[in-house]
Amino acid sequence: MSDSTIKVGDRIIDLSVPAVMGILNVTPDSFSDGGQFHAGSEPGVFRIALDKTLAHAQAMLACGASIIDVGGESTRPGAQAISEQEEADRVLPVVQAIAERLDVAISVDTSTPSVMSAAIGLGAGLVNDVRALGREGALAVLAQQEAAICLMHMRGQPETMQEGVIYSDVVEEVIAFLSARIDACVQGGIARERLILDPGFGFGKTAAHNYQLLRELNRFQSLGLPILVGVSRKSMLGAATGRDVDSRLAAGIAAAMFALQQGAAIIRTHDVGPTIDAINIHRAIAGTQTTKD
Repeated sequence: MSDSTIKVGDRIIDLSVPAVMGILNVTPDSFSDGGQFHAGSEPGVFRIALDKTLAHAQAMLACGASIIDVGGESTRPGAQAISEQEEADRVLPVVQAIAERLDVAISVDTSTPSVMSAAIGLGAGLVNDVRALGREGALAVLAQQEAAICLMHMRGQPETMQEGVIYSDVVEEVIAFLSARIDACVQGGIARERLILDPGFGFGKTAAHNYQLLRELNRFQSLGLPILVGVSRKSMLGAATGRDVDSRLAAGIAAAMFALQQGAAIIRTHDVGPTIDAINIHRAIAGTQTTKD
């Protein structure tokens, strides 16, 4: 496998061409799309509308998503933790249904070792962990698997991560953190070629920190691993545009295209179709996409 590919399940994804990861949040409280796939009216109970969830996954695949990222626990600022069982009940039926019915690579957005293991058993080929395998047992569980892993930087926990956010050099500190997590993975028996890195835009960072990370994203190439960027609909876009969460598409695409210029390999987004269109224009300008006269 070359440096420009990543194995996700039984698929080899070519990262010489920017890949798109479509977001599928099966939560009641995610910052942008929480509750979108809720079924039933029982107060205080969140039930997954599986047919609607599958239809959305299929639509993202049809638009060109290489990976569908399924998450069952909101990690927005201030989000409250949920039990392992509740997360599993949300995530696992969706992973299983996608694996059985759609021809697409599946990522599971989780920090919970038991959910990681079960999701991989059902067909997930990538674990996208905002805590960078920091929970007890996570690294050991994945050392026994073959799934790809995205290590993300987050300072603190979602409940408190935006309180008292201070860095002396945010880029240097995030690089140092990710480098240490790479070393921990390798020492724990996880091969480097399984790893993807995410600077963690919006996770324990101010808008100024986020824009510095984006501006200097090319520095992360020193770590020698694919970089995933997720800025879709985030508050850093609202801070610059004044637009609310449902009106940040253009801003998100602008940020994603700048990320590609700085070396990002994977764009994680709610808006797969428009992002694919923007990537195709980016590639046409760069001369890496054949155009029709």
